[in-house]
Amino acid sequence: QGLYSQAEPLHKRALAINEKALGPDHPSTALSLNNLALLYDRQGLYSQAEPLHKRTLAINEKALGPDHPSTATSLSNLALLFDRQGLYSQAEPLHKRTLAINEKALGPDHPSTALSLNNLAFLYDRQGLYSQAEPLYKHALVITEKALGLDHPDTALSLNNLASLYDSQGLYSQAEPLHKRALAINEKALGPDHP
Repeated sequence: QGLYSQAEPLHKRALAINEKALGPDHPSTALSLNNLALLYDRQGLYSQAEPLHKRTLAINEKALGPDHPSTATSLSNLALLFDRQGLYSQAEPLHKRTLAINEKALGPDHPSTALSLNNLAFLYDRQGLYSQAEPLYKHALVITEKALGLDHPDTALSLNNLASLYDSQGLYSQAEPLHKRALAINEKALGPDHP
């Protein structure tokens, strides 16, 4: 709801409780840190979010291991923080590591792997590296369609990502059918009056 000032003390209290009850290096403490970091992310308070994301990552790597899906989520959140700030050279290796972990831990056809592909593709897309982004977007779309179905909202998101890439290059005839298919999926899933 965007009620950040109400959410922040609750996140801080949850963090304090987990740190006291479970310790500063427990995965539940990491989850509380992550939630507070995401709250700061949404407000554009990147300098406050970054150390929390880094601490979350350190806890998950130590407690769960460097190849655990929760570690991948922590890496992804930190990478997305760098993305939002245009720090692409810092984000890229984190996105690549996230993708590698998800492929190994969850499999090459898992929705989380598709999300990692989309995130890396988006990083390239924002830099105008379209030839690097396109195969990643296409691969993510194939995985999403296979894992979640042709009419799933995540499939619509993958379609829109690929269509937007084509839009950026002026390839409107390639973009249009993808946009139309995504719109049809979203109207079916969310209703025609959904914003």
